Amino acid sequence: MNIGICGICGRMGAATYGIALERGHRLAAAFDSDKSPLFGMDAGTLIHADSGIKISSLNPDDVTRTDGVIDFSAPPASLALLELAKKAGKPVVIGTTGFSKQDVERIKDASGAIPVLFSPNMSLGVNLLFRLTEIAASTLGPDYEVEIFEAHHRFKKDAPSGTANRLVEIIKSASKNLSSAEVVSGRSGMVGERGDSEIGIMAMRGGDIVGEHTVYFIGMGERIELTHRAASRDTLARGAVSAMEFLSQKPAGLYSMYDVLGL
Repeated sequence: MNIGICGICGRMGAATYGIALERGHRLAAAFDSDKSPLFGMDAGTLIHADSGIKISSLNPDDVTRTDGVIDFSAPPASLALLELAKKAGKPVVIGTTGFSKQDVERIKDASGAIPVLFSPNMSLGVNLLFRLTEIAASTLGPDYEVEIFEAHHRFKKDAPSGTANRLVEIIKSASKNLSSAEVVSGRSGMVGERGDSEIGIMAMRGGDIVGEHTVYFIGMGERIELTHRAASRDTLARGAVSAMEFLSQKPAGLYSMYDVLGL
């Protein structure tokens, strides 16, 4: 495939570029902010190669030249990409996080015209974690409190992570007693006893942590922990490229990594 990458100068964009080549695809377009130090340079610089593709701002000509675009940028760039992709009739894989509810509605609207795969985490393992969390939340009753811990590198801008927020959505949807639970992001001071309808999220930031998520189901006398740890961004990049391969034969619609996994 002729793949475009939006946010190619970021850690995930560069990793996706390398995995795409590893899987036999070609880089057809490279997009990033004009504030990037590598803007205007050959994208191959990112992986110590020569691609013949210059890193540029989003533009309709380059989007049209691709078979689809993988996006690891920022919400404003993702939404601008979707508008160009709709006009060009190209599929988009969105791995960007930090969207508002209004942004998500715009993504859903775009999927009425083109295939869009939208996931807060492209890792196949994390998406299995989503499914296992759904099973646990639907099976365990009100005697089990639910808490989520997530950890990422010091450069991550949003908290809680998109993956942690997705885990909350899954728990609320699957658990009858937590459907309207209050989300508590950290605790400090004399907060009183834990409420029966709470989902706690704790975020840690530091160093070069790629990503770690644990969902705790805590009962009296026992605790169930579902954990996923990413050791390399290649895991996420490999999932994103697999997602684009999946979308290449699909009609317009909103897809997730569950579809890629066949869950």
